[in-house]
Formats: sequence, C-alpha cells, structure tokens
Amino acid sequence: MASTAASRYEKLAADERRPYLDRARTCAELTIPTLFPPEGSNSSTKFDTPYQGVGARGTNALASKLLLTLFPPHAPHFKFDIDELTLEEVTGTEGMQAEVDKALSAYTKRVMTDVESRGFRPTVFEALKHLVVGGNGTLYIPEEGPARFYSLEKYVCKRDPGGALLELILKENIAIAAVPEELRASVAQEGGDSSQDIDDTVDLFTHVILMDGMFEVYQEINEKRVPGSEGTYPPERLPWIVLRFSKVDGEHYGRGHCEEYLGDLNALEELSKAVIEYTAIASRVFTFVRPNGTTNVRILQKAKNGDILQGNAEDITTMVLEKYNDFRAARETMQEIEQRLAFAFLLNTAIQRPGERVTAEEIRYMAQELESTLGGVYSVQSQELQLPVTKILIFQLVRAGKLEELPPEVTPKIVTGLDALGRGNDLAQLDAFIQGAMALAPEAASSVINWQDYMTRRGAALGIDMSGLIKSPEQVQQEQNQAQMMAMAEKLGPQAIAQMGGMAQTEMENMDNG
Repeated sequence: MASTAASRYEKLAADERRPYLDRARTCAELTIPTLFPPEGSNSSTKFDTPYQGVGARGTNALASKLLLTLFPPHAPHFKFDIDELTLEEVTGTEGMQAEVDKALSAYTKRVMTDVESRGFRPTVFEALKHLVVGGNGTLYIPEEGPARFYSLEKYVCKRDPGGALLELILKENIAIAAVPEELRASVAQEGGDSSQDIDDTVDLFTHVILMDGMFEVYQEINEKRVPGSEGTYPPERLPWIVLRFSKVDGEHYGRGHCEEYLGDLNALEELSKAVIEYTAIASRVFTFVRPNGTTNVRILQKAKNGDILQGNAEDITTMVLEKYNDFRAARETMQEIEQRLAFAFLLNTAIQRPGERVTAEEIRYMAQELESTLGGVYSVQSQELQLPVTKILIFQLVRAGKLEELPPEVTPKIVTGLDALGRGNDLAQLDAFIQGAMALAPEAASSVINWQDYMTRRGAALGIDMSGLIKSPEQVQQEQNQAQMMAMAEKLGPQAIAQMGGMAQTEMENMDNG
C-alpha cells in the first residue's frame, strides 16, 4: 500500500475509477452535463446543451420518485421492530406490546424531527441524480449541520467481493486559511511563497480504511497528517456512506440507470440534432429569378401585396428541400425512442397510451407495472442508503444526549421503498378480492367479511397509523345501543324509556347484591 493518502488516491483513480468516471461523463452529456463536467472545468466553463430534453426530464423525474419513496415527507421511512416473545423476555411482563409500540413511535418521531431540521432531503436528491446518471456517490452525515455529498470525481474506494467497503479516500480543495496553524508554514513552503491570499487553496485528503474490524480515519495535507483528525468508527456507525445505484459482483463501483439506456439516449440525441438542423434549414426562404427572364428583380422587391406586375411567373422559383419524407421516418423513430425512455424513467407520459378510450383500471395497472420495475433499485438502496442513514442518525442523537440508547433487541426496520412496494401489491390484491366477492354475491359477502379487520389491513398496507382511527367492537356496540334507545324514545316516548332504564338499573343492583 502507498505510504500517503495522496499517492494512494492517484493510483486508485488511474487504475480503477477512470472507466466509471468516463461513462458517467458520457451519460451526463446526454442528460444533465453539469453533474459530471469534463476534466478541468470550472465555474466559467460553458457546457453544451443536449438537443433533446428527455434525458434531463427523466433523470429529475426518477430521482424525485426515488426521493419521495425512500424518504417520504411527513412520514418516517423506518420503524423499530421487536417481536412479542423477545419483548416478554426483556420486560418480563405480558401485554406490553401496545405501550412499547407507543414509546418507539415517539422515539421515531424524534429522529425524523432531526432529519427535517438538518435539511437532509436536498442533499439526498442531489445524490440520487448522480446515482441515476453515474451510478456512484458518497454521502457524509456530520455530527451537526446538513449532510454533504461527494460526486464520483472526488473520491476513490475499494470493496471486498461481497460489496462491503474496505477503503475510501476523499479529495477536497479547501482554503489555506482553513488549514491548522501547525501546517500553514509547510503549505506555504510547498507553494514557494510565504504570503497567503484569500483565494489560495490546497488539497485535503480524508483516508478511511478498514483495520481489524474498525474503520480508521485520518486527514492529510501535503503528505502530512492533520493533527487531531484521527478517529475510529465501527462499520455500522461510519458517517461516510458510499452509494451505488446498482451493484455488480466483483466491482468496486456501481452502474447508473442511464448507462443501461445509453443506446436510446444517444440515438435520440443524434436524431434530434438532425431534425432540428433540417428544420432550421427548411425554415429559410430563398427566391431565385432567371437571369435571362423578363421579370424585373427591383420591381419585384418593391412590390406590395396585390400589385399587378409585368413579367413571367416561370422566371421565379423558391428553394424547396425534397427531404420531408426522409425526416418523417426520423420523427417516427424519435417518437418510438421517446416512448421507450419514458417507460425507463417512469415518466407520466408512459402511463397513458395515446387514445380516447383509456380506462382508469388500465392506467392503474400500468402505473403499478412501472413501479414494480424499481424493485431491484429499492433492494440496493434500502441496504446501502436507508438503513445506514437511519443507524448513523440514531447513533449521533444518542451520542449528543438527545435520545436514550435502545437495547440491542430493538432494531430499525425500513418500511418504505421495497417494503412499501410489497405492501402496495398486498393492497391491490386485497382490494381485488373484495371487489370480486362483492360483484359475485353482494349480500353474502357483506355478511361474512370482517370489515373491521379489512379496514385494519388496508391501513397497514397504506402505512397509516391506525391507533384510534378504527372503532373498537365495544364502541360500535355502545353506539348501536344508543341508536336503539333513540329509536325507542321516538316510538314509545320518553316515559317508557325512563321506566325501562329504571328497570335495567334495578336489575343490575339486584345482581350486584346477590
């Protein structure tokens, strides 16, 4: 292994990261060029705009859909799970599930309050766009303040054959004024000038490496360690989360969504360019007059609409491009490619096919089919994004004294993403069963179906907190008794009801005395 983080970074960047970064830049050129700018770009670089906007629109739409599904607003993306048997062993008491669930729900809300206060979602949205286009990115969650995101061009990493992180090196460019006092002199000497300017910068390397089951971390400037930057983290509490959109066994980096559809994106770009250039040429109007004709060019130029001129109309011709049919085929091909990309990026235009008679059931079925295609993506993100983020946030809140540490038997469980997709399928099957039963035999189905249980299952499938929402059997029975009393009061009068109420009370007292 190299002796310094800087030399190690350069070696891994040249040997292993280069092909992934090149593919990411190719995909960015056809979607959002600023995500992966060319090497050597700066704030004044002018980026070429793609001739089509399907790539950019699809990237933003898919990243937004992933953000809303993985981290839904105003709802937790996780819950704490503990089974009844384990709960009885821990507490030594039966019937504690409801009280424990209530306490864990309050614990979950406290974690989500911290997520909302730190502006977590904008950073995650940026990360998801990078994952869709380039397939890779690193998320850093500090003890305080908002999260940070590092694109692929700012880090290198290594993984074991199973995909677990072994090594990570981040490269940042910071101002010399932010360098500790002990290193400023050496930094100035390296630059050859002892004076410091506010715009002077230096490279800062953060090296994270797995040693004996623990991640050791230190920072380096000009091949010298930054004093006080050393630290150790257990794997489940490492604040740097190296992300992948989709993983490939044996590879240190992931693959992006756009890479899988690079052929369609590239074909659409070339066809869009050809059609736009043809349209620009065809929109220009050139009029030609025969040199030996009798028509006077000057009179023709000065003539107004409706004037009567002397000349021969055959002397005048207008340039016409005889390429319409050829470009018609190009337009039809473009529309087919756009439709395929709309399905790939889950755009709304892919849900409803062209036509007047499109049923709501067809739209619902197609939307469900499109959502199901993200199952593989959800499975990766739940294990490499949602669960690590949850564990790190909980650890940081416990370390800051804002929350109490939970026993090891209580573990967080992801309830969005892939789990939400499974619950959505359960909901669809549940509703299909009810609709089919009611269509076949409405009266028989109404008498045998437990509607209270159905409501409870439907709320669970939708991820709704059902506590207090559905009436208990006792509440339903009490309301029915009150309704019967009111009906009898209207029919028999209040005196009869009072007599019946007195008789019931006397009977209850006799039963108590007996």
